[in-house]
Amino acid sequence: MARRRDEALKDQKSSKDEGSMEGKGLESEKSILDEGNLDDEDMTPLEKNLSLEAELVKAKAKAEDYYGQLQRMQADFDNYRKRTQKEKTELIKYAAERLVGELLPVLDNFDRAVSAAKINPDFTSFSQGVEMILRQMQTALSKEGLRAMEAVGQPFDPNLHEAVLRVDSEDHPENTVVEELQKGYYLKEKVLRPCMVKVCN
Repeated sequence: MARRRDEALKDQKSSKDEGSMEGKGLESEKSILDEGNLDDEDMTPLEKNLSLEAELVKAKAKAEDYYGQLQRMQADFDNYRKRTQKEKTELIKYAAERLVGELLPVLDNFDRAVSAAKINPDFTSFSQGVEMILRQMQTALSKEGLRAMEAVGQPFDPNLHEAVLRVDSEDHPENTVVEELQKGYYLKEKVLRPCMVKVCN
């Protein structure tokens, strides 16, 4: 065993002299460790030095690999952040696109009604046309989650109602909404606009 170790050390020394320590030196060191199967206590200082150098080279290679992976991950994350920011900006910019698309037929019908009223000023036909357009608009907005509040006869709720007048009434209990001056609306479950109401004293 000692002879094999000495031979391996000679090979190592000759390869070191030739200036190829990184290539052949590591192979020689590996052969020393494999063939001799030595413990740390049995190693000479030169063998320990070679072992440590091999571990250092391996650790440097691992560190470089991890650093490369980190750089790629950072670049990927940066690209992802820029892409999501762009998508968010586009989403905000065109958030009303679907709603506007739903309202375009309503706008077309208003144009037709105005044109027809100029040609034939029949108030009854015009009124019926406007009512149809109103229903069409309500349908389009209800698809987006808009719904009107029912206020008259309900107890006054400051979260839903905006009291602009207080009136005396024998027909309604105290603190009840008597009249709706302006409609209030929900958008899905959120109060979009409170009702403007008269409240009984």
